[in-house]
Amino acid sequence: MLLDDPRSQTGAAARRSGMWMASPRARLTAVLSVGAVALLALQLVASRHHFTGPLESIWDDFAGNAKSFTVPWAGLGLALIGLSWRRRFLAVGAALGIDVAYQTVRSLSGGPLAMGNGPVLVLLSILGLAVWKWEGKDRSNALHAAALGILLVLSSKVADVWLGITVLAGPRVLDEHIVLVDHALGDPSWMAGQLVDWLGPVASAVLHWVYIELPVGAMIVTIWQLRNVVGTGVWPRHYLVRTFLVLGLIGPLFYVLFPVVGPIFAYGADGHAFSLGQYWPNVVPPVDLSPGSISFDHYAPRNCMPSLHTAWALSIFIHSRRDPLTGAPAPTWLRWGGAFWLAATIGATLGFGYHYGADLVAGAVLCLTIESGLRAPERGWDRTRIRLVSVGAALFAGLLLSYRYLSTGFAEHPVPAGIIVMGLFVAFVTAFYRTWFAEPATAPAAPLAIAARA
Repeated sequence: MLLDDPRSQTGAAARRSGMWMASPRARLTAVLSVGAVALLALQLVASRHHFTGPLESIWDDFAGNAKSFTVPWAGLGLALIGLSWRRRFLAVGAALGIDVAYQTVRSLSGGPLAMGNGPVLVLLSILGLAVWKWEGKDRSNALHAAALGILLVLSSKVADVWLGITVLAGPRVLDEHIVLVDHALGDPSWMAGQLVDWLGPVASAVLHWVYIELPVGAMIVTIWQLRNVVGTGVWPRHYLVRTFLVLGLIGPLFYVLFPVVGPIFAYGADGHAFSLGQYWPNVVPPVDLSPGSISFDHYAPRNCMPSLHTAWALSIFIHSRRDPLTGAPAPTWLRWGGAFWLAATIGATLGFGYHYGADLVAGAVLCLTIESGLRAPERGWDRTRIRLVSVGAALFAGLLLSYRYLSTGFAEHPVPAGIIVMGLFVAFVTAFYRTWFAEPATAPAAPLAIAARA
């Protein structure tokens, strides 16, 4: 069979230039194949080193004790975006019923509380119904939304394994360098840790919930962004999930290149025998002008640099500002909610000793750089976008290199070093704002205009 019409100028030009234009089905097959190979490879690494791999974790979601309650339900919440209201109620009811049935059997046999099986099973059922039964717009919307939910669940499985890999790849950590950088930034983790202690258990509980339930914040913003896709059939070309996934794909690579465990481990009680002293949060460590790498335990993940919690929370804040289709301001409750989620995440990452201030700066720069590369795809790669992404990438690389190789300079000249880091960061934030948000928000477009833009 011929792949193109011999008389087709497009096909002939493609053959002459040696280009091959893959069909959507071929691209999907390639993506699924790469994903399956990656999951299998991660499972083999996990099994070899005796920790739970992604395939084992997926099996537990079906037939065992689901590891997470929030992630499966957040994944189902994303899948519901593409369904009619009737199907949404049926899906939620089925997921609840399955969860209750599983937990009843589990409780009768003396097992733990581990809700989360129901939404995973219903999520796959939605995918199967969309592929084999539904048609037209119902099918495409359901497939698109279900894919988002499945990606969220799978990404959490991969993230869990990657944390174990960071321990294997980073037996020695670089916290001594980062704490010197943090001296130049005013030791924010120590200040936040003392503040959280002073605020008491209620504030601590709220911050802890926000920190661990990051998928909930992302789901709320995404549902608002995609609230009209069932009625209009129009999907925004860019929305929060895209930024979330790219951050999750790129950010963890730096955990292996720059292993850091955080102040509560390296300088606090959670480091046990490997801690450099019981400093955090009440006593700032003395300045050591001969920092090095320190051997650490086989349990604490090396997942500080950059702070992806900060990056993800910042992306929630950014996407809670405006409607992705019309550019109109988001509702007040969403804008305030996005601001609260960002502020609470920053408070938790620092106040619980999970991160240094330097981690947060690097995470924010990474987020703004990736967001600049993805935002407004219809604009193309014009000079402004290229310049902004290039500057962001250079700033991110410069921060990590200076943290590693100029940390003694930060300690010896804390005031000018801190001013330089924060000055460059503020300048980049300003450039990002002027590029994407300085223009006044437009009024909501008419339905026909929205449809024409799809």
